[in-house]
Amino acid sequence: MADDVERCREALKRCPPGHSDRSESLNNLAASLRDRFRQRGVPSDLDECIELLRAALLLRPPGHSDRSESLNNLAVSLGDKFEQRGIPSDLDECIELHRAALLLRPPGHSDRSSSLNNLAASLRDRFQQRSIPSDLDECIELHRAALLLRPPGHSDRSLSLDKLAVSLGDRFEQQGIPSDLDECIELYRAVLLLCPPGHSDRSWSLNNLAVSLGDRFEQRGIPSDIDECIELHRAALLLRPPGHSDRLSSINNLAASLGDRFEQRGVLSDLDESIELHRAALLLRPPGHSDRSSSLNNLALSLRYRFMQRGVPSDLDECIELLWAALLLHPPGHSDRSLSLDNLAVSLGDKFKQRGVPSDLDESIELHRAALLLRPPGHSLRSLSLDNLAVSLGYIFKQRGVSSDLDECIQLHRAALLLRPPGHSDRSWSLSNLAASLGYIFKQRGVPSDLDECIELHRAALLLRPPGHSDRSSSLNNLAASLRDRFQQRSIPSDLDECIELHRAALLLRPPGHSDRSLSLDNLAVSLQERFRQRGVPSDLDESIELHRAALPLRPPGHSDQSQSLNNLAASLGHKFEQQGVLSDLDESIELHRTALLLRPPGHSDRSSSLNELAASIRARFKQRGVPSDLDECIEHLRAALLLRPLGHSDRPLSLDNLAASLGDRFKQRGVPSDLDECIELHRAALLLRPPGHYDQSQSLNNLAVRLGDRFEQRGVSSDIDEAFSLFMQLPHISHAVSRTDLTTAKSWATAAEKINHGSALLAYQTALKFLDQHVTLLSPSSRHFDLVRMATASLAVDAFSCSIRHDELTTAVELVEQGRAVFWTQLARLSSPFNELSLLGDTGAALEAEFKQLSFRLRSAFDRSTEDQSPQMRQLTMQWNDVVSRIRMLPDLSRFLLPPLFSDLQKAAAEGPVIIVNASQYSCDALIVLSDQDPVHVPIDITQTEVSDLSSEFQSLSKEFGSFDNQHKLVSILRKLWHVIVDPVVQALRVSNVHPGSRIWWCPTADFTLLPLHAAGPYEKKRDSLPHMYISSYTPTLATLVRARQQVSRDAPPQHFVAIGQGNPDGGRPLDCVAPELAAVAQRLVPVVSSFASLEDNDATVEGALDALNHNQWLHLACHGMPNRQQPFESSFAMRDGPLMIKDIIRSNWQKPQFAFLSACHTTVGDEKSPDESIHLAAAMQFSGFCSVIGSMWSVDDKVAQQVVSAFYGNLVDDSGRLDCTRAAVALHKAMKKLRHNNIPLEQQIVFVHIGV
Repeated sequence: MADDVERCREALKRCPPGHSDRSESLNNLAASLRDRFRQRGVPSDLDECIELLRAALLLRPPGHSDRSESLNNLAVSLGDKFEQRGIPSDLDECIELHRAALLLRPPGHSDRSSSLNNLAASLRDRFQQRSIPSDLDECIELHRAALLLRPPGHSDRSLSLDKLAVSLGDRFEQQGIPSDLDECIELYRAVLLLCPPGHSDRSWSLNNLAVSLGDRFEQRGIPSDIDECIELHRAALLLRPPGHSDRLSSINNLAASLGDRFEQRGVLSDLDESIELHRAALLLRPPGHSDRSSSLNNLALSLRYRFMQRGVPSDLDECIELLWAALLLHPPGHSDRSLSLDNLAVSLGDKFKQRGVPSDLDESIELHRAALLLRPPGHSLRSLSLDNLAVSLGYIFKQRGVSSDLDECIQLHRAALLLRPPGHSDRSWSLSNLAASLGYIFKQRGVPSDLDECIELHRAALLLRPPGHSDRSSSLNNLAASLRDRFQQRSIPSDLDECIELHRAALLLRPPGHSDRSLSLDNLAVSLQERFRQRGVPSDLDESIELHRAALPLRPPGHSDQSQSLNNLAASLGHKFEQQGVLSDLDESIELHRTALLLRPPGHSDRSSSLNELAASIRARFKQRGVPSDLDECIEHLRAALLLRPLGHSDRPLSLDNLAASLGDRFKQRGVPSDLDECIELHRAALLLRPPGHYDQSQSLNNLAVRLGDRFEQRGVSSDIDEAFSLFMQLPHISHAVSRTDLTTAKSWATAAEKINHGSALLAYQTALKFLDQHVTLLSPSSRHFDLVRMATASLAVDAFSCSIRHDELTTAVELVEQGRAVFWTQLARLSSPFNELSLLGDTGAALEAEFKQLSFRLRSAFDRSTEDQSPQMRQLTMQWNDVVSRIRMLPDLSRFLLPPLFSDLQKAAAEGPVIIVNASQYSCDALIVLSDQDPVHVPIDITQTEVSDLSSEFQSLSKEFGSFDNQHKLVSILRKLWHVIVDPVVQALRVSNVHPGSRIWWCPTADFTLLPLHAAGPYEKKRDSLPHMYISSYTPTLATLVRARQQVSRDAPPQHFVAIGQGNPDGGRPLDCVAPELAAVAQRLVPVVSSFASLEDNDATVEGALDALNHNQWLHLACHGMPNRQQPFESSFAMRDGPLMIKDIIRSNWQKPQFAFLSACHTTVGDEKSPDESIHLAAAMQFSGFCSVIGSMWSVDDKVAQQVVSAFYGNLVDDSGRLDCTRAAVALHKAMKKLRHNNIPLEQQIVFVHIGV
């Protein structure tokens, strides 16, 4: 090389200034110096080279045939200088010279492709320095142009394909455009075809294609990409045997790709091979090698992954040792020091999580802070450092409970998220981490909005991890966990259902062999266990136990999560014991908890949780067997747990509460006053940690108030009971979304107030019913939520009514009993609420009305159709509906839109006759007569709730045996009792109120009164009238229902379209011979009267046929089997030819102005005996679906009797103008039954039909 330079110098001396060959000699000497610079790296060689090239360029002015060559050579050398020294002006000049050279090499010039290529390469260099997108875009276009000049067969085609692929890969990394990466891969495939086996560049081509496929796998998670990537890297490695200069690169790339596949599929053999490859790479980088630190780091991280999967401590110890060695090779000032600090910090955090040594966590945080200082604003890895430091602060918060740590954690996560805008490859991680931190702060402070934000962030992260994404299972898991937290706070069943479905989806992505399978089995099991506790379905608990048993073998002795699996299986067995009472389940549960505790020695981060759960199991055994030592041990464990949850710990209030509860148990067993005193002080301490706004505050208020009540009962100190009720009276002022706990506490308040006749009782009921309304509003309409409504409403309304009566607040009694009965129907009725006020308020009102109606229609149409996958959409619809309602209430005069009605609204129900509410409560039984023009009239009833219940049970048993003379005698006995105790006192009050005989009256019974035939009560003695001889009775489930029905009666004279549907041969049912004659009798009466008459019988009377007919007819006669379903009331049905027409089908319908329905079927007014106040029966379904007037039956109907009733009934339904009038239905039925009384028909068939509605 030295000889070349000297020879060229001698040649230059022979070409002095002015010599014709001087420019060529300058060029040759410059080329020799550039070659020597590239070999030895001496800067002066390159400087001289550039000066010589500048001189040569001056000798080749514009027009000179070699000018383009000089421009090109000078540009290339300036590019070399930029690469060595990084001076931006050198690169800028390089680019301008390449541009000038390109202009001198127009299309057709032999060197044009070379100039295009060189200019593109320089622009790419500038893009890498300054990240100006236009440089990269121009680079790509130039490479495309060069490729066109190098068609198949051209010697440099593979080079152009390669360069274009590289640049497209760069743009993909910057902008994330999928098509760039796809094109890049296709170009690399084309290069590989030009490098067949034996070609010197084949290993490079294999490597480049593999790397690009790996990038696409990281973006899209397509399994075939990572599989092909690995096979290509294996092929490249075979072409780079020991001693090959690029062998190390291939080993590293193959190891990294195997690690990526492990992360997606969790196959341990991939991770083991990856580790062995990284060990091989490290051997090729001995001490002193410039890249040794990189190999130390790669091996360390792979060992960390294996530790996280298997929990073997030695893997983590070796990982940390390697990372310390890497850090020593990255002293202050080294460009990779921040990365080493970061990795070591993360691994020390892992070690803390496994062994609980606080110094490891402290050191981890200090290292993360040091890394962050080396990544100032603008640094490409700043967001990663913010994220990592935040995660570590989250761990230290969980250990020590210092709020400032958690606040800083969230602040750092928010800062990281701002640095990862939409489109950023790590945005999903930032969303996920911020969500997790908000979940922690919610658990500490209980602010519901934190949890809502957490869930929305997890949803956003999941959207960025579509099917196939390697982290999708993690996002499914995280979102599920947050929904479970919200379920525990607000008890919205759809949250728990969605949680379970998300965990099922995550489990499918973690098949046998996947590293996280045990975690998914565990999480799904825990969620099913939660649902079992809520709904009591045994299959949920059985599945939960099986899943926990499946998870346990995947966490063998030594596994870091074995204690968690033991703990969770123990908890499930504890719940099974609670359900089935098998003591062996409880004993196994306790032993498993004891084993888990041994694996969580002092210092373990989860020790307090194990102590707490073991205590809970032992407490359950104490309650079963009453062995005092069990309770003492329970209290001892709870004290130990409390010591591990110091002030600031998120679970401290829970520990305080649990210890308090157990001391309360011991007080009840042994009567030691100090136990009760300590119990109260602990509940006080828990309450202080749940300030106003905390979702569990009401639970703490309740716990403390109840124990103060216990102490008042023991010692009679009035300050205790005063304090108890002052605590309860904080409830009306809670500011967060109402939870089931809040409602339970309000009911507890009411119970406590009733117990001592406290003056706050009525306020307690009003608060509870307000909470009930707010809580139910959060539920999407679904029969899955009915059990929740039933539990929430149990006896609340009837007790509130009784309390109001006893406080002489008669109008309040009406309001409260309305608010707490038929809650489910009321919620559904809101979805079809007719109103015209909005259209009077201009465009805004009209728009809100349209939005309200659309959302209501969608919710009602979706009733019980939603699969688990649709539950998020259902919940979203419910939230949108609530939002529209809130906006409507802001309009003038609409502040009470869809709120529980006031008495002034309800009184309109009595416009055509009095409504008599008959109420049975544990505190009193009363009747209240609501009149249209005066205050309600109270009628005391001399019967207890227990006696009403007994009478109802007696009647229900009797109704199943109707037919014999003996039954007639028993029926008369019951009707006489109803008369003497209930109905006669009401009749006397009606007479005093000037309600004349022959008038219409409406019965609105509650509780067990709903199952008794009040309309037929009487003395049944000669010369004494029974109720049917005095008044015309109708029923209504609620007053609001009757008001709504009156509003829906057609006031004009529209066409009257009638359909008669009869099914005498139902699917799987007993034939009904009288259906056809009955429909014939209806037709005979009505064909001359109505605008149109349609009849569906036998094969035409199908479910779809009936529903379709009701879309076109407003008047209905239905003759078929009625099939009540007391276990699943929403599946009560009418038997059609092809199957059941169920209540839920009726609810989903959207019939236009239906008027009247005669349900000539059995049991159509019989609902769920467990919740009679909800009126879930066929007749109520028809009424709530819009029918203003309905005839139904209370028990089995004799077919022949039904035919006689129908014939007589329809003759009386026509008004003086010759039209049907649905408001005459009660009178028509009254006259028809009166006629039957003369036909020697059994008494039970004379009174089986009842009228509901207007």
